[in-house]
Amino acid sequence: MKKLLALLIILLIVAFVYDGLTHSKGISNPFAKSKSEIVSVVREESNVINVVKKVSPSVVTIGIKNPISQNRAFSFFFNGQDQTPDDTEQKEQYIGTGFVVKKEGIIVTNKHVVSTTSDYFVTDEKGNKYDVDKIYRDPANDIAIISIKNAPSGGLKEISLGTSSNLQVGQSVIAIGTALGEFRNTVTTGVVSGLGRGITAGSSFAGFAERLDNVIQTDAAINPGNSGGPLLNARGQVIGIDTAVSEQGQNIGFAIPIDLVKESLNNFNQTGQFSRPFLGISYNIISERAALLNEMPRGALVQSVVAGSSADEAGIKVGDIVTKVDGKQVNETDNTLAILISKRKVGDKITLTIYRDSDSKEIQVTLKEAPSQ
Repeated sequence: MKKLLALLIILLIVAFVYDGLTHSKGISNPFAKSKSEIVSVVREESNVINVVKKVSPSVVTIGIKNPISQNRAFSFFFNGQDQTPDDTEQKEQYIGTGFVVKKEGIIVTNKHVVSTTSDYFVTDEKGNKYDVDKIYRDPANDIAIISIKNAPSGGLKEISLGTSSNLQVGQSVIAIGTALGEFRNTVTTGVVSGLGRGITAGSSFAGFAERLDNVIQTDAAINPGNSGGPLLNARGQVIGIDTAVSEQGQNIGFAIPIDLVKESLNNFNQTGQFSRPFLGISYNIISERAALLNEMPRGALVQSVVAGSSADEAGIKVGDIVTKVDGKQVNETDNTLAILISKRKVGDKITLTIYRDSDSKEIQVTLKEAPSQ
């Protein structure tokens, strides 16, 4: 802090002297920064440094233990010891990022980071390693909550959660994560580039592709390995979960709004279980513009229905358009179908307004618990 203050004083003195010299000689320098601009730059850099110091202990790296088969047929030739030719070993590999939301060892990350039944572990900023105990995967969003087995007696440092409901385009943000699955606690900065975006995240070639609505667009660099890490505001609060990067463009990354995960966390804190309501459909959102162009209502166009789900038992069909949930209009921004359902609890009875065969009707649905994955 003393070094930053000293640097600020030096910059102000230099600016004052230079400003006096140029004015005394009648010289106008259009490129010269004002003293207020210099102070602003220094303050901004200082704020980023402070946020990183504050938050880094709460950011963790998620790894996987991959069994590898190594042929050791020639090992006896070099060391004189007999070895089984196909001896199996464990190779550890960093695959993503997460952040601590409860000191007992509750961590939030992306679902696609921990999508398999592999042996996962977590490493903190200091290099301490923890085994993963349980994983909850949200079937409606690319969100997962994991707990660790061997949390330290004093607990881990919790991160502060902000809100994503009042974000503004142009707002400064900071991303922290394990870039490229190698460089832990890499820091990038940028701004909120857009809100209410809809994307298809993942790779169909890798067997994972998911439609995400109402995500945050940012130009803060989000690289492979950053997935599951926090997107922070200037106060060091999490406002999103880094989840995807555009392969077609540069400096285009996306984050899931933090408000989506809060309901699951509140439910866990109250019950100690990860239960979440599950409607059981996949859908494409029909925006207001698309609705006008195609002469259809605004809402969620049902693409598929999960057998035995709440939607299936209620009689919802492929091709239906869900326009309202308990009278609230489904839209592409703050009231997506996923958001409206996430605000309910398992066992709740809701009323869906459905558009089918040029007619609207209301269907009663009892929400079941999301299946484990």
